[in-house]
Amino acid sequence: MLKIHQLFFLNVLGLFIAALVTASIISFFTLKSMVIQDSEDRLIEDISLLEPLLLSSNDYDRLVAQISGKTFLRATIIAENGDVLAESDADKSTMENHAGRIEVMHALSEPYGVAIRYSQTVKTDFIYVAHKIITPEQTFYIRLAMSLKGVMDHFYSLWSKLVAAFSVLIIISLVIAYNISKKARYDILQITHFLDQISAKNYRAVLKPEYFREFLQISIMLKNLVKKLHNRDKQKRKHTAKLRLINKQQNDILSAISHEFKNPIAAIMGYAETLHDDIHLDPKIRSKFLAKIISNTQRVTLMLDRLALSVKLENNDLSIKPSSFDISEICTESISILQAKYPSRTLRYNGFSKMVFADKTMIELVITNLIDNALKYSEEEVVLTLKDTTLSVTDKGIGIAPVELDKITSKFYRVQKNRWDNSMGLGLSIVSYILKLHDASLHIESILGIGSTFSFSLENFTEKTKPAKK
Repeated sequence: MLKIHQLFFLNVLGLFIAALVTASIISFFTLKSMVIQDSEDRLIEDISLLEPLLLSSNDYDRLVAQISGKTFLRATIIAENGDVLAESDADKSTMENHAGRIEVMHALSEPYGVAIRYSQTVKTDFIYVAHKIITPEQTFYIRLAMSLKGVMDHFYSLWSKLVAAFSVLIIISLVIAYNISKKARYDILQITHFLDQISAKNYRAVLKPEYFREFLQISIMLKNLVKKLHNRDKQKRKHTAKLRLINKQQNDILSAISHEFKNPIAAIMGYAETLHDDIHLDPKIRSKFLAKIISNTQRVTLMLDRLALSVKLENNDLSIKPSSFDISEICTESISILQAKYPSRTLRYNGFSKMVFADKTMIELVITNLIDNALKYSEEEVVLTLKDTTLSVTDKGIGIAPVELDKITSKFYRVQKNRWDNSMGLGLSIVSYILKLHDASLHIESILGIGSTFSFSLENFTEKTKPAKK
């Protein structure tokens, strides 16, 4: 397996080689096209300059000889019927009729006919440009040709210079990449050596990456981790730490359940012992204590119901009973109930009447849990919004860290581990299970320190029509 600095260098090498090949191919065809087009433009320009001479002279043989001598181009004059009247590079008497030549045929309908092809007469590739000239005496064609070999020699010269420039740039880039790879290897070796020292229980080892900020951040995190490991190693033996890691999740669950039940049960026992020990207790106080016992008993019952509901939902032991109802009424009722529970808080509802098809009791539990959850983790206004296709609850609370977004719908999980608020961490878990039964899912958007929005789609909250029997 390759090391990171080797992978970096090889990837950079492959990237630049691919860039060179791609650039070479693109430049090859681009430059070739440009050079050929430039040659065609030159031939057209030369014909334009020669046209006055052709109109004023009838000695075509002398004229094509002069043209070839001054421009180094092959010049041909062709009669309207295709016979060759004059030719600079071959014996015109041996040449075939040129009426069927591509450039001549194109010159019939266009100002200039252009073609690139092999000449059977001169035995080489040419770029041909033909132009039709009309005089009072006759109509004929002037054709200039340039050897494609000379054009391509010019092209290959330009292209080779471009490839050379690319190669120099790649060599420079590879030298830079190698130096970066070398520096990365040095910092990695520093971290590797540090980890070796820590594995040997040398908690005073020094780690000083020199080149990359990312490695510096890693070194800071490693130092903090080593400090924690050092403190833990002093307090507990190695096998205890391993056992604690194995049973951590189980202990968290038991702690959550134990803590939540401890307070109401302790209150019930305290009030009951007082009533038992003092038979002459004032009736008003006795009535108040009995009310407290009933309240805490209901609280325990509610916790047990939530736990049982969560287990049933998780085990798919609960089926939904859908019906048609106005979800706006559920929203209004939930806001009213929770406003009475939290009289000092501000709850706002934005919505309109909307009929849906779902389990009314379960959807009410979803909405209540979402609002209740927002109230527990926010000290400001909580807004319930009902739109055409979505329902959302927005708070301006503590927010949720990105690493916790995938965990908060798990059973017994809390965003704040040290906060006990009469919740076993089942609310969002129950919400997720219920929405799943309705072919929907809980969507969470949150910014740490600013607030969160919990929403779900209502698109599947419609009555499913059964297919007609054939």
